[in-house]
Amino acid sequence: MYTIVTGAAGFIGANLVKALNERGVLKIIAVDNLSKADKFRNLVDCEIADYLDKNEFIERLAAGDFDGDVDAILHQGACSDTMESDGRYMMENNYRYSLALLDWCLDQEAQFLYASSAATYGGGGVFREERQHEAPLNVYGYSKFLFDQIVRQRLATAGSCNSQVVGFRYFNVYGPRESHKGRMASVAFHHYHQFQSAGRVKLFEGCEGYADGEQRRDFVYIDDIARVNLHFLEHPEKSGIFNVGTGRAQTFNELAVANVNACRALAGQEALPLVELVRSGLIEYIPFPADLRGKYQNFTQADLAKLRKAGYKDEFSKVEEAVPQYVKWLNGRV
Repeated sequence: MYTIVTGAAGFIGANLVKALNERGVLKIIAVDNLSKADKFRNLVDCEIADYLDKNEFIERLAAGDFDGDVDAILHQGACSDTMESDGRYMMENNYRYSLALLDWCLDQEAQFLYASSAATYGGGGVFREERQHEAPLNVYGYSKFLFDQIVRQRLATAGSCNSQVVGFRYFNVYGPRESHKGRMASVAFHHYHQFQSAGRVKLFEGCEGYADGEQRRDFVYIDDIARVNLHFLEHPEKSGIFNVGTGRAQTFNELAVANVNACRALAGQEALPLVELVRSGLIEYIPFPADLRGKYQNFTQADLAKLRKAGYKDEFSKVEEAVPQYVKWLNGRV
């Protein structure tokens, strides 16, 4: 029996393939779109049984080629560019494709674990998996929101089919294997490269009641994302839509301090507190862009009550713990 990972050459997908390998799972069919070929590097140290283009895969799935041969689909493939303006492409890629996989898994009684997004919440201040708190601000968020709505409708019947269906609303994920994402890579990724190229990290000045660099996000490390996925894969009796963040909002200042000090440690230099990093020009505040006012998420924090109730007990890494690990990984690839 095979495990299928879509978006397998992408950021989260490739880390899931690696995590599955470390659990001894080698019969993996990797599905992706390699029109941007550089993503192949994410799979070089992974073991897979086969690779299929996303279009060939969906055609073969519909033709019955995989009937009875698949235990689970971990569906991470999507267009994650929040600036994408082609709504038809976004809905076909993120919504319609996902729906075809969901229907197939329900029919085959295969586990279906998929990537949703905290973008479903939009600009609200409550991040709980409930309809009244969901108001996406862009077509990417809407594509994820609409699919979640369909999943909610299907969950009642999924139980009678012995099918697990799990959606993960990822918050601000960072970590290894995201280099191909370019401008859509994490803030931690961009901080590292800013410091390497310019010797400083730039943060936004304060706005809307927040001091300089004190805007807060729920930054979650990729290793924690992989652990949550594997936990639910090992518990097929658990279904639902769950937030996956740390449950702890941390400031951009904290993220930048962790990054700069990790870079300094690699150079044999001592760690410095925020005030000294700012005074030394290693962290710099720049004017908040006028075109982002009223559109910027100053605060996100996952409500983990539902995830904890479903039995996930592991703690999530703080940026002070995970960012130095990530910086070492990035430095080793220069």
